[in-house]
Amino acid sequence: MTAIIKQEAGSSLLPGGSSSESLRERRSRRLRRRRLISDLLVTTLWASAAAAAALYLASGGMADWGTAGGVVTGLGILTGLIGSDFVLVMLVLVARIPALDAAIGHDRAIALHRRLGKPALYLLLAHAVLLLLGYAMTAGIDIGAQWAQLWAMPDMPLAFIAVGLLVLVVVTSLVVVRRKLPYEFWYGVHLLTYVAVLTALPHQLSVGGVLAEGTVQRAYWIALYIVAIGAIVAFRIIEPAVQSLRHQLRVERVEWIAPDVASLYLRGRQLRELGARGGQYFFWRFWTCSTWWHAHPISLSAAPTDDQVRITVRVLGHGTRRITSVPSGTRVSFSGPFGLFTDAARTAPRLAIVAAGIGVTPVRALLETGDIAPGEATVLLRSSSADSVFLRDEMRALTARRGARLFLSLGRRGGHDDWLAGADRARGASLRSVFPHLLASDLYICGPERWVGAVAAEARAAGLPDEQIHAERFDW
Repeated sequence: MTAIIKQEAGSSLLPGGSSSESLRERRSRRLRRRRLISDLLVTTLWASAAAAAALYLASGGMADWGTAGGVVTGLGILTGLIGSDFVLVMLVLVARIPALDAAIGHDRAIALHRRLGKPALYLLLAHAVLLLLGYAMTAGIDIGAQWAQLWAMPDMPLAFIAVGLLVLVVVTSLVVVRRKLPYEFWYGVHLLTYVAVLTALPHQLSVGGVLAEGTVQRAYWIALYIVAIGAIVAFRIIEPAVQSLRHQLRVERVEWIAPDVASLYLRGRQLRELGARGGQYFFWRFWTCSTWWHAHPISLSAAPTDDQVRITVRVLGHGTRRITSVPSGTRVSFSGPFGLFTDAARTAPRLAIVAAGIGVTPVRALLETGDIAPGEATVLLRSSSADSVFLRDEMRALTARRGARLFLSLGRRGGHDDWLAGADRARGASLRSVFPHLLASDLYICGPERWVGAVAAEARAAGLPDEQIHAERFDW
């Protein structure tokens, strides 16, 4: 093993065993609780869409389906209702609701949000096309004339604008497009989702009789809008504002630890009350002229004290460069903590930790605060060179103190989709060789999205179940 991947000097493996029976029981209970909440969430998501369709059909929605035009129009209404429901569900998923984060983690909520994006857009596009066609067939006029009639109706121009905004949001969310955009531009575009939802609402309430006043459907949809928009206002605006005012965070100092990496020390008050655990992250907003308008998700790189927190930022674009240049005394607002990249998500007696580049930051905080017995943890840091192993001295000291083994895999990757250094892979290294107790471990992975996916794929191929894989991706 040590001949394949370099083991850091100073790391030790102290005697230790598996977790106690009571600890295993607690972890098992937490896992069962998260599974139950996750299942309830998925059931609720699908039930909301089913309820939207069922209420329409139960209220006589099929009464006009006796003609071809009526059938096309009815299908258009159904696709619109389900698509609108998906959009509202997407808003709930990105509302940063603490209970949702504790159950499935904000990252998984965002992943589900992204998966719903395309189906929601396709349904809403089908809604527009089918209604246009259905109305034209029923009225016996051509598509152009029907379009002109719809455009002249109250609130309909707003509906067309809403669809156009959603098209823009979904297109900029595509991986091939997102990777070419600065985070700040992408963030600004995605704020248009809220504009799209609000501009679509008037035509739902004023056009046609589906959501007529006094109907159960109207009450149901108003309730959905209240829940979705209320969650956004409560957890993305009010709660962060209250927390920020209470804890009074300001930048104390900025320390450069590498040419493109800086640690920001933030000073505040009563910070332990945040309940942040090592491995979690916050959305940080720095109030300077060039940074106030967007918030960045950045992990803690050290356990918070009562009056100080530390984050470590790698310069990857204009936004992160501006963050590392903020002056001392800059006021900081925040939202969080978020994420299940903590020992609270553990299910197994051992820990296998793999991080790349700046992904070392939550790993360092996890090791510092986690309930880890000597001999339980093995850490592998992946980097292109020894100089780009950030926080290396801290990791060496911390793993030695916690009785964990620390390995480095340095050099160019073996292939575009590989995650190990090519030289290590050529000598036979693999996830199983680095972590011989992999199947009895929780695997924590932190790094770029594609790299994380490669590590997770090898773990699954080795037989590790998804519930033992915990990933933190440094992408947006």
